[in-house]
Amino acid sequence: MQPPPVRLGAWSVVRLLGSLLILAAVAHQLTVTVSNALASATPHGSHLPTVVVNFVSFFTIESNLLAAAALALAGVWGLRAAGEGPEPRWLAVLLACASTYLIATGVVYNLLLRGVELPQGTTVVWANEVLHVVGPLLLLADVLLSPRRRRLAWRTLAPIVAFPIVWVAYTLVRGPRVTSPLTGNPWWYPYPFLDPHQPGGYATVALYVGAIAVSILAIGAGVVRVSRQRGIPGKASEKNAAARRAGSVGS
Repeated sequence: MQPPPVRLGAWSVVRLLGSLLILAAVAHQLTVTVSNALASATPHGSHLPTVVVNFVSFFTIESNLLAAAALALAGVWGLRAAGEGPEPRWLAVLLACASTYLIATGVVYNLLLRGVELPQGTTVVWANEVLHVVGPLLLLADVLLSPRRRRLAWRTLAPIVAFPIVWVAYTLVRGPRVTSPLTGNPWWYPYPFLDPHQPGGYATVALYVGAIAVSILAIGAGVVRVSRQRGIPGKASEKNAAARRAGSVGS
């Protein structure tokens, strides 16, 4: 027996609450990070602009902020939606990007970074779990369960992979130009697997980047595939399909 479909209004509330939870986690972690910077006894540790830019340079933070925005917009749309049509195309693409990034964040963190020792007093435990576990699971549930999702074309993978490429380029260009607030090293990278000072240098970094790129592409393809299996086609898609059927009959 099939479970009853999720109601759009109820799921919209879940989306809005999830958005607020993610924003609260980011805000709490940022507050602690800034407080520690202000209390630092070293010049590089107390340079607030660098500390804040470093904070928002983490892919985890960026993907969670995007997810919070996408969930909030989708929640508002769901509460105001009329009729039986799918979500707007722009919203569907935004949700696909946010879902891909946050699911990838959860996978990478729990496979590569879960055992990495974190500085005591700088990481808010509950916020860390929200950003790396709760948020990714919520976005996965959104892909699988949310009603009125739009059926996406495979070309949606292009915008999905665009941002991670830009982020990696930004990170590798900025890294050697920033002094680490924690160690004082004349470089700073948000994740140890992107640091070319590790054994193997840039070759090792390239291997990690390649593996993560494949993972993001695979997750994005999965998100698009699910939308094509359970999503609602837009009006343009329906017209194109009808035209193709009419053409095949006429020939």
